[in-house]
Amino acid sequence: MEESMENFEKELEESYKVMGDGEKNTDELMAWEKAKEYLESGEILSLEVSGIVNKGVIVMIENTLRGFVPASKLSLSRIDDLNDYLGKTIRVKVITVNPDKQELVLSAREILKAERNDEKKKKIEAVEVGAVLTGKVDSIKDYGAFIDLGDGLSGLLHVSQISTKRIKHPSDVLKEGQDVTVKVTQKKDGKLSLSMKALEEAPESDRAPREKVKIPKAENIGTSLGSLLKDIKL
Repeated sequence: MEESMENFEKELEESYKVMGDGEKNTDELMAWEKAKEYLESGEILSLEVSGIVNKGVIVMIENTLRGFVPASKLSLSRIDDLNDYLGKTIRVKVITVNPDKQELVLSAREILKAERNDEKKKKIEAVEVGAVLTGKVDSIKDYGAFIDLGDGLSGLLHVSQISTKRIKHPSDVLKEGQDVTVKVTQKKDGKLSLSMKALEEAPESDRAPREKVKIPKAENIGTSLGSLLKDIKL
């Protein structure tokens, strides 16, 4: 980050035009004030990537200031080629404004993360407690296993909920990549608690996995959760 900022500052020093007495021109001063307002308000800006620099991209603020978006702030995943962003419009927030050092840094990551969390929350809200789901064992810990339920959803299968029989460690019964059928026993703080034990204890008619129900995308989730998952066996 320090290296990229040093390169960015050099780029800015070459790009900024100052008046004869060293004083910034009026348009630039107004742009810095506007950048401060964007920082305080958290406003989302749609800006075109106008250049590629070391470990980041350049966008223009108020058609006057060059802002730096670090590669680590462009996406939630790794970026292999920054050139793919050249000429594209991205949504960003201002996160650093320092006129004295001519530092103007923006980020898309916070926006993307908030949207991902909101979508996940809506998907979880659409799952009913008691629903029987199928998934794969994603990872195994001493205290249980995390089950990948698909479409970005996962839940915790606690070691105490794996079997009606006493087991010392989740790996005694489960392995990563294994297909499992689980019952949703709780929704709390945006997390799903799952159980295989509850299905072993349930009547035979309730043990069969439900017919696959596709969890909709967040924007398609309605307010009637009962009708949404009406085919799920409880």
